[in-house]
Parts: sequence; structure tokens; C-alpha cells
Amino acid sequence: MGFFDKLKKGLNKTRENLTNKIEKLVLGYADIDDDLLDELEETLIMADVGVKTTDKLMAAVRKGIKKKEINGPEDLKPFLQKEIAAILTAGEENDTTRTAKEGPTVLLTIGVNGAGKTTTIGKLSAYYKGQGKSVMLAAADTFRAAAIDQLEVWGERTGARVIKHEEGSDPAAVAYDAVQAAKARGIDVLIIDTAGRLQTKSNLMQELEKINRVIGREIPGAPHETLLVLDATTGQNAISQAQLFTKAAPISGVVLTKLDGTAKGGVVIGIKAELSMPVKWIGVGEGVEDLRPFVAEDFAKALFEG
Repeated sequence: MGFFDKLKKGLNKTRENLTNKIEKLVLGYADIDDDLLDELEETLIMADVGVKTTDKLMAAVRKGIKKKEINGPEDLKPFLQKEIAAILTAGEENDTTRTAKEGPTVLLTIGVNGAGKTTTIGKLSAYYKGQGKSVMLAAADTFRAAAIDQLEVWGERTGARVIKHEEGSDPAAVAYDAVQAAKARGIDVLIIDTAGRLQTKSNLMQELEKINRVIGREIPGAPHETLLVLDATTGQNAISQAQLFTKAAPISGVVLTKLDGTAKGGVVIGIKAELSMPVKWIGVGEGVEDLRPFVAEDFAKALFEG
């Protein structure tokens, strides 16, 4: 099964919750009236598209009706597909992963515990290994011994060396050692794990600032990507988390995990529309190969055409 087919399959629950409901909704009306528009608005919100994004889409729908771009209920679904695709593809030039011109490309990963951060790092490692690149992992989430152990398992699984210190060590010291090791060994991609402690936001902010300083001093322009890992099954909470993390670190893009297990995949649209934050990677399964770069047009097509 190709990745697009996996994406279509993974979005089954979201499609049932959004596009299939829109289809059923328009079949129940001969004409567009306030009741239909109210139900459409509710459908979008319930699919975790988000209130602000729903308002934006409903404003576009009302404008489309006035401009005669929408003449009957049957025109609503194709119109919304076009509008959602436009939201997802806006600023696509920012969506590709940045790489270093020379030396290691450094990816810093952040996110709350349980979002799938360490697993995402392992899958990213496998992806870059598959591209013929050498990969090193840094266990800078020193707050939890389990995080270090889990990263080591992924390192063994993907053939990537793991730089680690003892539990409770200074995360910036781990990052520093990893950068030195990556430079010395001519590593292509260095992926750094960090602790996900949102409840101590000020500590997290200081920790991330220190890591950024240390990395940037050793490799100009690094980290090249700061990726926020979010769990799609949390729906609107994912947007709230993203808003909080943007205050702690300059995030360059989002990795959205567990899209295959949720009806809340509409959150992808909300993240892009409300936060102007590119979704760079999506996960649609537990397999190593099920994390792939996000392609907006493919996502919109899979969401609406199934």
C-alpha cells in the first residue's frame, strides 16, 4: 500500500466526521437557508476544524453564495474542498524541511509527554536513514529515564548512535556533546529530544533557550528546524498546546501524530489557519514508514475524495 492510500485509510474517521456529514447534510435540503448554514457550521466545529477557522470558512461560504459561486446545497462540498485546500497550501514554500548548507542538519523536537515525540524521532531517524543519510540522536530529555531508554531502543533499531548523559543531567550539556560528536563524525542529521513539561513553562523556556544558544554557538543557523510534536487525537487541545509552546520556543513546524486513530484530523486545518504554522510531517500508523512529509494537496484530496 502506497502512502497516499495509507493516508486515505488513516483519514477514514475524520472523513466520516467531516466530509461524509457534509454530504448527508446537503442531501437533506433543497435550498440553502439559515438552518443548513447553522448545521454546516456545527459540523465543522465538531470535526475539530476550530472556531476561528470555521468562522473563516463560513464567511467564505456566505461570500460564495452572494457571488453566485454557490447556487445550491450540492455546491457546498466542492466549494469547501477548494477553500480548505487553499488554507492548507498557503505559504507552502515554508513547509519543506530546512537543511544545513554544510555540517549536520540539527532538528530539535519538542512536545508534551505522550504526544509520540520519542517515537517520532525514531521514525524520522529511519526516514533519513532510508534517504542514505547518517543520523545521530541526542537524549536531551534527561527528566525521564524512560525517555533515554526509549531513544536508545530506536537508535539500535535504526542504526543511529545515541548521545546520552545520566538522568537529571543538564539537557544543554547533552546537546553540546551531541553537536560535537556529530561534527567530528561528519553526521548528516542530528535529532535532539527534549523534555515535555508544559506545566513548568518558565523552566521549559529557559531550558530550550539554553539548548538553542549552545547549538547555535557551535553550528551557525542551528537548530535548522524546531519541530513541535502534537497528538491529533487531542483535537483542539493540540492547538492550545501549540499556542503555549510558541511562547517557549521559535517553532518552525508541526509533526502531527496518530491521525489514523482519530476523527479529529480537522485539527490540521485549524493549526495551519489559526497559527500560520506549517505542518511538516504526519503520522498515519504505527509502522516506521508511516511518518512522512506532509503534502497539503494530498491531504485535502484524501480528506474529501476518500
